[in-house]
Amino acid sequence: MHGSLPGKAAEIRALLLSLIDTLPEGAALPPERELAVRWNVARMTLRRAVDELVIEELLIRRHGSGTYTTRPKVARWLGMIGFSEDIRRRGMRPGSQMLEFRHQKAERAAARRLRIPVGDPIIAFTRLRLADDLPMVVERTTLPASYVPGLEADDLNGSLYDLLTHRYGIDVVSGTSRLEPVMPDAKTAGWLDIPTSQPCLATHGISFDSRDRVFEYTSALYRGDRYAFTTELRMTQTPRARANSF
Repeated sequence: MHGSLPGKAAEIRALLLSLIDTLPEGAALPPERELAVRWNVARMTLRRAVDELVIEELLIRRHGSGTYTTRPKVARWLGMIGFSEDIRRRGMRPGSQMLEFRHQKAERAAARRLRIPVGDPIIAFTRLRLADDLPMVVERTTLPASYVPGLEADDLNGSLYDLLTHRYGIDVVSGTSRLEPVMPDAKTAGWLDIPTSQPCLATHGISFDSRDRVFEYTSALYRGDRYAFTTELRMTQTPRARANSF
């Protein structure tokens, strides 16, 4: 994107990047007037370079407050890929912290989601998922206990999908997921190290194996300041095919 900047703005962009590298995340940039004087540049040219870095999510503007450094959001594809694999693909180190783990009997809601009888044993656990030691996601997962005999909390320090595949022979084939914006409750906000006023993105989904069983229900809360979701869209029919169907 920055290749479209004219010479002076591109030069200022490089200076801004060097400045950002010296500042911690969340630090305020000096006022535009001060930077324009320091670098002997018109404020309009400076603003254009800043605009580019805002679009790239290296800076964020707060109305009436100023411009601050930030981290680019992780652009996660909505697809059948686990958190650990997704984070590794982006050159980051995945991590996991177990927050809650319990064996219990399926109540009506859990039984309906997992397509098992009410009262069947299930395993429910909550994990904090990390990227380079930064809290990113709180995942609440429920599994039918009969599909994962012997599963304990210590087994869940890494990728759940890898564990299901290699230990239990469960092949992840497909799933459905619903995405919605939410505000975190106090407990979840504490785990994510954010205020309760910080918007988040929530997904709720089930996963199917090669035997068409629902083997997992997961509700995940992603930090809105760290995550952006991407999906691929396709026409179900071409315009010509639609015209020919009438």
